[in-house]
Amino acid sequence: MSEKTSGEELKEKLFNQKKNCWEDISENEGKQIFEYCKGYMEFLNKSKTEREIIKNATEIVKEKGFKEISEYENLQPGDKVYYINRGKNLFLAVIGEDKIENGVNIIGSHADSPRLDLKPNPLYEDKGFAYLKTHYYGGIKKYQWTAIPLAIHGVIAKTNGEKVEVTIGEDEEDPIFTITDLLPHLAQEQMQKKLKDGVEGEALNLLIGSIPYNDEKVQEKVKLNILNILNKKYGIVEKDFLSAEIELVPAFKCRSLGLDQSLVAGYGQDDKVSVYTSLTAILNVERPKTTAVCIFADKEEIGSMGNTGMESNVFTTFMSEILNKLNVNKPNLLDKVFCNSKMLSADVDAGFDPIYANVSELNNASFLNRGVGVCKYTGVAGKANGSDANAEFVAYVRNIFEKNDVKYQISELGRVDLGGGGTIAYILANKGVEVLDCGVPVLSMHAPYEVTSKYDIYQAYKGYEAFYKDN
Repeated sequence: MSEKTSGEELKEKLFNQKKNCWEDISENEGKQIFEYCKGYMEFLNKSKTEREIIKNATEIVKEKGFKEISEYENLQPGDKVYYINRGKNLFLAVIGEDKIENGVNIIGSHADSPRLDLKPNPLYEDKGFAYLKTHYYGGIKKYQWTAIPLAIHGVIAKTNGEKVEVTIGEDEEDPIFTITDLLPHLAQEQMQKKLKDGVEGEALNLLIGSIPYNDEKVQEKVKLNILNILNKKYGIVEKDFLSAEIELVPAFKCRSLGLDQSLVAGYGQDDKVSVYTSLTAILNVERPKTTAVCIFADKEEIGSMGNTGMESNVFTTFMSEILNKLNVNKPNLLDKVFCNSKMLSADVDAGFDPIYANVSELNNASFLNRGVGVCKYTGVAGKANGSDANAEFVAYVRNIFEKNDVKYQISELGRVDLGGGGTIAYILANKGVEVLDCGVPVLSMHAPYEVTSKYDIYQAYKGYEAFYKDN
């Protein structure tokens, strides 16, 4: 092999080398990546809604020694606590040895994903078919939700205090549901419309049955038969839909993608991939120097509002309770804690797709298989409504990743003026926390079936663990 020229050596020293990182991994590391992602896919398959995420994550942390914060009178270094907010938020903390007024290390992700919700009065019959009317949740391309298998997940709260959990369409023996689409032979008018108008929101009606109840004197026989089935199985009547939270999600299973099985295909990876990687990262934290905090938020896809969204005061209440049980709380201490804290806003990034290359600027695009994506700022146009991390904090995170051999890339979300996006980063930044967006690049984001790289997933896990443990 010929010696490198001075120019080649200089280029190797000075250039930011960008390449597919699978080239450099050992056989053993490859096995670790695949094994880790096997657990991720299993978690995703049984955690399709925010309630299921919180329920399953809570079971995992309890097995690892976390206790509900109310079980503690006083907290000591090494204690592991959690708090559940209305079944849709989960906050975790491992108490550190350092004074908490010096700040905490936070990783925050969101458990909700784009989907279809049932309307309060969803059930109707039309020309021999029974349907459920929906209202889409989050930013979706409506046409993507037709002609695919859908499952029903959610809860029905009855006036007597009983809560009925519903999951139909995941088991192989279950029926599935679908939203029908127009055949191309008759779709000339539909196909002349703009893509966003090809399927209207009010047309996203779920087909759920067609057999009539056998009574000639009854009107709406198919609807009656469906209600009879639901009543026998769940003990509900039509009015109980008024106090229900029923979500429609793809019935697809999360699977390995590609002949080399290097990718993951599955619903809701925005942002459940960040939930799983940050969850498994904090499970490895034992008696840290700096208190480690993990957030699983709700409602991010619709603006983080509401009492389970990150804009609510519940996280502040959780942190105040930690201060109370450390016996250190005093006026304005929480403000000081936030101003001294550091956070990774763990949300996915838009992966570069060669088929749609024109929406990206190649020098600043996020590529699959190149490591976890770091985004200094989000927002739209002139960085409007985005959190823009300062250079010092970006350098701090770079240092953690580089000394722990975490592969990362720093990028933007698409071309300037083309679009944009946001995360929960600005909410904590507004409290004084140093925040940087950091998550896995995704193809087909917000579609019913999203694609990620197993390599990037594992690097996110490594990066989050390193961030928690950094002193």
